[in-house]
Amino acid sequence: MSTAFRPDPDTHPPLDSPGYKSTALRHPRQPLVLLPHRLTEITGPVFGEDLIGAADNDLTAGHPGEPMGQRIVVHGRLLDGDGTPIPHSLVEIWQANAGGRYRHDRDRWDCPLDPNFDGAGRAVTDGDGRYEFTTVKPGAYPWRNHHNAWRPAHIHFSVFGHAFTQRLVTQMYFPDDPMFFQDPIFNAVPEAARPRLISRFDYARTQPERALAFEFDIVLRGRDATPFESDEDDHDD
Repeated sequence: MSTAFRPDPDTHPPLDSPGYKSTALRHPRQPLVLLPHRLTEITGPVFGEDLIGAADNDLTAGHPGEPMGQRIVVHGRLLDGDGTPIPHSLVEIWQANAGGRYRHDRDRWDCPLDPNFDGAGRAVTDGDGRYEFTTVKPGAYPWRNHHNAWRPAHIHFSVFGHAFTQRLVTQMYFPDDPMFFQDPIFNAVPEAARPRLISRFDYARTQPERALAFEFDIVLRGRDATPFESDEDDHDD
């Protein structure tokens, strides 16, 4: 018998968030039901470390030139609710370029694409649950949710478990972003949980003459869980 699923209202945003207008078209209209993972779901194809290339976590590599913008290092740990590191898990990121534009055919706003930046990377956490990416700081970009609407600079994170059905998606923001006040996605998260979405500037890990560093731990559950998006959300926002 299935069990009704109730996300923690103190951590996760409501599925229907009026300020984020498109949720009215996408959120479930019936109570969510938690389906048990059967053998097919937990033994199907998985991502192994042998599928990760040496430079897959460096979004500034693999092109004829350097991308535009401020180079940054984003690193952190993947943890369970007790603070125990979660090793050997696939972490993927995607983001806009330094001007705030995605390499996506639906992104048509008046900002040039960067020929040396694709905006996607992946890594596997090590034995201590740590991950690291080298990238550029994304720019804010306009969207048509409300008057003079701009998304704060952010990076999307996707965390996989041991099967395709075990996936969580969240967003990482940067400290002191001036656009927090008017962003309905950020503000849909309960106020006490919002700091868990904001990275911490890490001077100790900043690389001289190369890159600033930001730390962002991802907690999967428990009192300090990172707020995650539902599967119904549009992850290009």
